[in-house]
Amino acid sequence: MFTGLVEGRGRVDEIRSDSASIFLVMAVPEEVAEGAAVGDSVALNGCCLTVVELNGNRLSFQAGTETLSKTNLGKLKAGDSVNLERPLAADGRLGGHFVQGHVDGVGQVDAIERDGEWVTMWFQVPTQLAAQMVPKGSVAVDGISLTLVNVERQRFSVALIPHTLEATTLGIREIGDDVNIETDILGKYVQNFLNPERDTSE
Repeated sequence: MFTGLVEGRGRVDEIRSDSASIFLVMAVPEEVAEGAAVGDSVALNGCCLTVVELNGNRLSFQAGTETLSKTNLGKLKAGDSVNLERPLAADGRLGGHFVQGHVDGVGQVDAIERDGEWVTMWFQVPTQLAAQMVPKGSVAVDGISLTLVNVERQRFSVALIPHTLEATTLGIREIGDDVNIETDILGKYVQNFLNPERDTSE
């Protein structure tokens, strides 16, 4: 379980691929690498992956077919920045919201509206994901816990403070970029309760 409070940005050092998966080697900040061990979980752009190798501040992960089909990790290139977060400690503070690290789908940056140092960013998403959102509710975008401002049938907006733009990859996103979306787990349960016979294969 994560909080959506990004601990730092990592850099893709190397990518190797085969027919079923990709192997990601990430250079990560010291605070993320400290105490890391093979088998640990780390959220990369909000997607929970397992550390399979480590060498100092270089952590390696594997992402399989299912992960690549539901996230933007398959589009990463060497040199790209990635949001990183370690799991929430049992005695840690929950400053964001409960984020599982199970990405629901990919959205696209639809509009970027600047107002001084602040930015309102709009994201285009599939209808079934927008249906799980409400204004003032929570959403994770590339692993970042954000408060929803406006929600429409196929898009939503968030207000980004200067710190978020500086500390995460949202500060370098451009219109059309893919982002990982995880809706609030409470919204999923409510939707399932209200529509128990809906098709969950979407």
